[in-house]
Amino acid sequence: MFSRPTLAELVVRVREDLLSRLSLDDPLRRSDAEAYALVNAGSAHSLYGYIAWLARQVIIDTADVEFLERWAAIWGINRKPAAAATGSVDFTVTLGAVVLSGTVLNAFDGQQYQTTADASGVVPTFTAPVVAIVAGAAGNRTTGQTLTLVSPVAGVQSAATAGELSGGADIESDDSLRGRLLTRIRQPPQGGAASDYVAWAEEVAGVTRAWCYPLELGAGTVVVRFVRDNDAGTIIPDSGEVATVQAYIDARRPVTAAVTVAAPTAAPIAFTIHLSPDTAGIRTAVTAELTDLLMREAIPGGTILLSHIQEAISIAAGEVDHTLTVPAADVTNSTGHMSTLGVITWV
Repeated sequence: MFSRPTLAELVVRVREDLLSRLSLDDPLRRSDAEAYALVNAGSAHSLYGYIAWLARQVIIDTADVEFLERWAAIWGINRKPAAAATGSVDFTVTLGAVVLSGTVLNAFDGQQYQTTADASGVVPTFTAPVVAIVAGAAGNRTTGQTLTLVSPVAGVQSAATAGELSGGADIESDDSLRGRLLTRIRQPPQGGAASDYVAWAEEVAGVTRAWCYPLELGAGTVVVRFVRDNDAGTIIPDSGEVATVQAYIDARRPVTAAVTVAAPTAAPIAFTIHLSPDTAGIRTAVTAELTDLLMREAIPGGTILLSHIQEAISIAAGEVDHTLTVPAADVTNSTGHMSTLGVITWV
């Protein structure tokens, strides 16, 4: 294996080379040749540094962002852009009120939304579709949150009630892009293999993991399930997000395949744990380890091993000993059901 010489090693090499070529026995000290040795070694060291950096760029799993994106583009893989959350908002209005497309509303945390069509309905409630002005996962909202009009509208209460706002996703991370590129290289498209359906699903903004189940609904059928790990609240996609992935795959699947895209059914695992020592910090660490375990191992219809649960608790920072009473055995899910983090009871 090539080992890059240090600057000090290069200085010694150049100095010794000069000494031998000038037939000198004494160190160069303050001579001009000493300065030449230092300058030459410094230049060579910079070149070695560039070569070392360049070597990282020609290997996909170590390439920096600029070269990673170029490698991905060569293989037809593009970074998933950020996506804006969408949904609907209910306004309380009086007779004659009009809420026009483009009306802007604020959420409590500063996120803004605007209507994409004129509101319609029957007094006292009008409903309008909205989209987050800034794309990203921060635009997702659970049902029932209050949005406030930025500018007053005659006959309309300033506080509006949002339905579920979903579909928002941050721009794809470097690690995710690199992972999809490596998967594309290791599992080349095969005209409808199981890995193709997974790859297609994961090309949709916000989708982080996907699974393919051939023949689940009979001959010629394919079922695809996916989750969105970066969404707030739940990783389980809603109907709109499922429809987006369905449309994306339908445009790419073999024409003879009957493809159904579905959301997994959450199967929360309840835990009962006695910790020693038992502190807020250790509880937080255990929760984080269990969350990480489920992200790594939970799949629709899969099993979470009891031994892995115990291991996750044991490796939490600060944990010395624990007793796990629930669950008491491996957790196995039926078709389409997927383990998620349930309530943790600390005893």
